[in-house]
Amino acid sequence: MGLEINTLAIIPLMTKMHHPRAAESATKYFLTQATASALILFSTTINAWMTGEWTIMNMTNQIPTVILTLALAIKLGIAPFHLWLPDVLQGLNMLTCLILSTWQKLAPMALMMLTSHQLNTNLLIAMALMSTIIGGWGGLNQTQMRKIMAYSSIAHLGWMILVISFAPNLALLNLLIYLVLTSSMFLMLMTLNSTNTNKLSISWLKTPTLAASMMVTLMALGGLPPTSGFLPKWLILQEMTKQHLGALSALMAMSALLSLFFYIRLSYTISMTSPPNISNSSLTWRKKKNLTYVIPILITMSAAMMPITPTLLLLN
Repeated sequence: MGLEINTLAIIPLMTKMHHPRAAESATKYFLTQATASALILFSTTINAWMTGEWTIMNMTNQIPTVILTLALAIKLGIAPFHLWLPDVLQGLNMLTCLILSTWQKLAPMALMMLTSHQLNTNLLIAMALMSTIIGGWGGLNQTQMRKIMAYSSIAHLGWMILVISFAPNLALLNLLIYLVLTSSMFLMLMTLNSTNTNKLSISWLKTPTLAASMMVTLMALGGLPPTSGFLPKWLILQEMTKQHLGALSALMAMSALLSLFFYIRLSYTISMTSPPNISNSSLTWRKKKNLTYVIPILITMSAAMMPITPTLLLLN
């Protein structure tokens, strides 16, 4: 019931633009989320039929466990159930995309962490590897920022569900860093009013400080040291090697390079390219007295440049 209330509450936010694309996005989102909720109910019903318990904490049979895993994967947008996420985000405004990419992930991820000890580990590993590869591969040829952020979300979710069976605390750390970085990225895109790479390329004319902060955030999303995005990837690969999954760790690390490529391409677009419709004035940002970009800058710098050593001490 909580998942359904969560789904129905965001539908008015999705359709407030009164545009056919928004209505299409809301319809796709509602159908996929309703299907996933029905599958969750179906798995608990099968489990109750087999064991006599309605709780999802003690599923002993493989059939309801696999159905529950697939239902949560559909809700989160994990590959191979990811196709709805880029299309839905593309039809929405930036604020609704921000809510959909961050807040709406919390409830399914909480359920997945709650039941992580009994989910099918091999299925989770297969979906995680598929998500990181598809998330990196799908974002390579995109020019729309919302689709790029959607594929970025798919790739990050792959890293989370990879380690959720072995170390749920690492998955939680990855989720928290993903939420902060994605929120700061969407806030900057809203401030700059950039929906594609062409608009992004003149962002340095508007607010140079914000454009520089966006480059740092993109590097953190890609997982480059010394940014905070490097920390969960490093710890997850370390945990995978402890579990004697060396080949899987190598594949995950190489798939992260695909995502890193389009993050670097965006950084290149921001910093080193000038569009043909460049402004005649190079000082437009000085004439503006609006300081709304200060908040995204502060969030970005505190999130992306978080020191790694204190976090490691906390984990230890």
